[in-house]
Amino acid sequence: MPSAAERTRTLVQSTCSAVLLVPGLNAPGSDQLMPLTRNVGPDGDLFLELPADSPAVRAATHAEGDELTAVLEITDVAPVSVPHRIRGRARVSGRLTTVPGMSGPDRMTLRLETGEAYVDDLWGAEEVEPDEFRDAAPDPLVGHEAELLQHLHAAHGAQLDTLCGLLGEHLARRCAAHRPSVVPLALDRYGLRVRFREDGGCFDTRFEFPEPVRDIGELRHAMHTLFEAAAH
Repeated sequence: MPSAAERTRTLVQSTCSAVLLVPGLNAPGSDQLMPLTRNVGPDGDLFLELPADSPAVRAATHAEGDELTAVLEITDVAPVSVPHRIRGRARVSGRLTTVPGMSGPDRMTLRLETGEAYVDDLWGAEEVEPDEFRDAAPDPLVGHEAELLQHLHAAHGAQLDTLCGLLGEHLARRCAAHRPSVVPLALDRYGLRVRFREDGGCFDTRFEFPEPVRDIGELRHAMHTLFEAAAH
């Protein structure tokens, strides 16, 4: 399974919505606190590009060497329609400073020096140490996951339904009796998580790949193997 640090890096470097919160800052709208881009430097610091007139930029500019702390909060929402659609949240906090000369017109880059990180997602809730965050790598499928899940949901519903055959005896009987809808919920290099939706509730099951995949080509092979096993 992916480590808490890897999951946090994946969310930070994904397209999930994020907002930069500065304690005591009175911002009229959260849209001015949503980074336009976000990247992670070699030391594990976050580089966040915001509108030059963002309240967070003004606060960092006026801090003038004083300690200014901030928190980047990320919310991960499933790219397909499922009950309980929020898949997780991550938080990275630390010291906020400006980085002049790195941005285009009407933009400013801020550095968030990672001090603490935390993730609460489908795997559970865990704290992440700064060095663990620095050394972790995002999941190699992060840039493709949303599109892949939407494609699975739209074009491979019949194959997803066959996954009921890979469940344990009790759950397989439950599937046969209730015929739940099967929705792909999350995908990473280690496996596929689906949500079985039935009258009165839903439950999740994860299908692990034999080996972690490194790219789309290996993913195609792993998915083919999974559906072949389900068909037989």
